[in-house]
Amino acid sequence: MRRSGSDDGSDDGEGDFYAPRKLRKSDAGIKTRRRRGDFVEHWWAARWIESLERITNPGRLRRGRSYARGGQVLSVEESKGRIQARVQGSQANPYRVTIRLEPLSDRAWQAVIEALAERAIFSAQLLAGEMPHEIEEAFTAAGVTLLPASSDELESACSCPDWANPCKHVAAVHYILGEQFDEDPFLIFRLRGRSQEQIMAALAARRETQAAPAAMIAEEPAPYVTVEAAPPLEETLAAFWQMGQALHQFPTDFRTPAQPYPILRRLGPAGFAENLESELGPVYDAMTRAALREAFAADAADANTDTDPEEETQ
Repeated sequence: MRRSGSDDGSDDGEGDFYAPRKLRKSDAGIKTRRRRGDFVEHWWAARWIESLERITNPGRLRRGRSYARGGQVLSVEESKGRIQARVQGSQANPYRVTIRLEPLSDRAWQAVIEALAERAIFSAQLLAGEMPHEIEEAFTAAGVTLLPASSDELESACSCPDWANPCKHVAAVHYILGEQFDEDPFLIFRLRGRSQEQIMAALAARRETQAAPAAMIAEEPAPYVTVEAAPPLEETLAAFWQMGQALHQFPTDFRTPAQPYPILRRLGPAGFAENLESELGPVYDAMTRAALREAFAADAADANTDTDPEEETQ
C-alpha cells in the first residue's frame, strides 16, 4: 500500500520524511485556456474532471489545479494507449507522469458497436467529430463505461517522492488532459483501445450486415400521398424560387459546430490532397461569411444598424 503524505500545501516531497522545497516556476509549460472557473467546456471533458475529483485527495487536487494553471505541465504526449507527461516541480529535472486507462476487451467493443449501430445519430455525430451526449448509454448497454467509473480503471504513476497516488503532478496532467479532450474527444476512445477510424469502420460493416437481409425482404413502398393536391407547375413558375408562406415561421438555429468543418470530416481523407481541411477550410469560411451576410441582410436593413451578422453568430 502506498503511504499518503501530508496535505499542508507544501511542494514536492510532501511526505512525512521530506522537507518542503520551493517550486521551480516554468515559462515553457502548457498554458491553459481558462485562468479561472471551469477548466473545460464540453460535457465529456467535464466528466473526465469529475472522475479525477472523485478519486483524488482535495489537497493534492488543489495543488494540481494550481500547477496546471501555472504552466508547470511541460508536455503531454499520447503513446501506445497511454499518456506520458513531464511536470516541473521543485527538482531541476521534471517529474515523469504516466496515465493509462484500462482498454476495453474486443468482446466489449463488439457489444458497444452493436449498441451504437442501433441509432443512426451516433454515426452522424461521430463522423462530424462530435461526441453524442447519449453515447454513455451505448456503453452502459454493453456492460462497460467510456469514462472511468472507479480508480481501478485508471492507472497512474509519477517519479516524484510522494507516495500518494494520484499525486498533485498526476492531478495537474489530468486537468490538462481535460482541455485536450475538449478539442479531441476521440482521445478517450483511443485510450479505451479504439481509434475513430476503427469505430467508424466497424459501424459501417455493421450497417451493411443489417441492410443485406432487409433488402432481400423489402416490400413495395407505399405511394407518397400529399395532404392537398399541388398546383400545376406552369401556374407556379413566377414564384418557383421564392420561399412559400408556410415557411415564414420556420425556426432556424445558427450555431458554431463543435468541431470545425464537419462536412469535410464526414468525407474523410482525400486521395488528391494531403490536408483537405487546410486547403478547403478558407473557402468554407468565405462561403459561411457570405451566407450569413445574405441571411441577415434583410434584418440588418430593417433594424438600420451596423451590426456585423458574423459577430452575432460567434
